[in-house]
Amino acid sequence: MHRSRILIPVAAALVLLVAPTFVKAQQTFKKDTTIILLSDLRIQLECQQALNDLYNFKFPQAEYQFRYLRAEYGWHPLPYFLMGLIEWWKIMPNTKDTSHDDTFLAYMDSTIRVGERLYDDFPAYKTEAAFFLAAAYGFKGRLYADEERKAWVKSAAVGKSAINYLEASKSKEGLSPELLFGDALYNYFSVWVPENYPALKPFLWFFRKGDKALGLQQLKEVSYNAFYTRTEAMVWLMRILNSYENDQPRAFQLSEYLHQTYPDNPYFHRYYARMLYYQGKFTEAEPVCRAIINRIDSGQVGYEATSGRYAAFFLGQIYEARRKYPEAKTYYQAGMKYAEAVDAGDSGYYLFSMIALGEIAEREGNSAEAKKWFKAVTKKADRKDEAWKDAKRRLKRMERGND
Repeated sequence: MHRSRILIPVAAALVLLVAPTFVKAQQTFKKDTTIILLSDLRIQLECQQALNDLYNFKFPQAEYQFRYLRAEYGWHPLPYFLMGLIEWWKIMPNTKDTSHDDTFLAYMDSTIRVGERLYDDFPAYKTEAAFFLAAAYGFKGRLYADEERKAWVKSAAVGKSAINYLEASKSKEGLSPELLFGDALYNYFSVWVPENYPALKPFLWFFRKGDKALGLQQLKEVSYNAFYTRTEAMVWLMRILNSYENDQPRAFQLSEYLHQTYPDNPYFHRYYARMLYYQGKFTEAEPVCRAIINRIDSGQVGYEATSGRYAAFFLGQIYEARRKYPEAKTYYQAGMKYAEAVDAGDSGYYLFSMIALGEIAEREGNSAEAKKWFKAVTKKADRKDEAWKDAKRRLKRMERGND
């Protein structure tokens, strides 16, 4: 991880949605309440369907409601942030696609401009303004830090701003679960990053010490009790439990819930397929993966080659395990085409698809075909890759067998 990315995981993932009390733009703010918008049930009810539409990739429907909010409450950062969130989820299925970047960044910049005015000029809204400012800067940092953008200096700068506003947004006592979300991510990742990247530890000297266990506990609380940030908290909790905490059963439960709740979200769909595959639930994984392929073929919104390369590889593995080699070869080759379409020809799934094709050819008695695939791996993979080592071992074994 690049040193400037130290600021991104901890505050960049501040997400999501909060909604203000309905006040006309020309009115002055009279009430000095602490967290005004988060307790307004009326706004929650109005946003509920729009949020469901957003996460279910029904973007036009979500945009219709968010545009209404912008027309009525353009003085508040909320509608600009929500509009930007639509663009963010257009990016999520395939982060290599940069076509939505400019629109996304424009909405985050609008969120920041409006949020700064609210923060500076209206003390009653200072806490919630800080929340939106931290979220907007955090999202920008996440995008800049992406492997496809590599804007490290920008990511570090906005990440620092996100953390500063995070501290301001948590300055009030009795935080709601919404505002607890940012603190949860900070507590967890500010400890996790130096544990896993010790060389980056000095870059955290200027920030308060986190508590990883507390962060995990807070994240669970948000995923159970929050309204606006609940889904985003579940996404982060799922990824943390699966990738860092070795708690695959709980991560699987979350992936299943997210897919069932938002069945048209391609990111949740493929994550669920992945969890099924890695837990060896091949019978359940097969129809889930086939559905992904079918949705790609039908052009459903958000379903594209990145999801296809996962689903096709898993199907290849499933059919190979059943000794249905024609079907396995078809899906391995389809997965390779999907990978090539998103410039992922050096990925593990691509390389191990070639190894699998060579293995099947060898089982079918076609040594020449098998060698062709194994040699292709050694040419394409880095010598340090497990795929390169595996292919090299297979070639040596075949050569010894011919002696």
